[in-house]
Amino acid sequence: MTELLEQAFKEAQKLSNDLQDELAQQLLEDIENELKWQESLSNSDVDLNVLEEMARRALIEDQEGKTEKKGFGEE
Repeated sequence: MTELLEQAFKEAQKLSNDLQDELAQQLLEDIENELKWQESLSNSDVDLNVLEEMARRALIEDQEGKTEKKGFGEE
């Protein structure tokens, strides 16, 4: 475990049990999502050109003002 992660856990221990559980749930979800993302990118069936094209289109839509500013995870 890295020093930074150890520091985060030490700080989390100072919080109430409810907040600790909330942080733990968020962390577990983030880990699961990261593992899925890594698996997707390492899958030889994934066409990276398709991802590149999607990113290019998203940037164009943003430049054209067709996007909305939202926080991460907001729908």
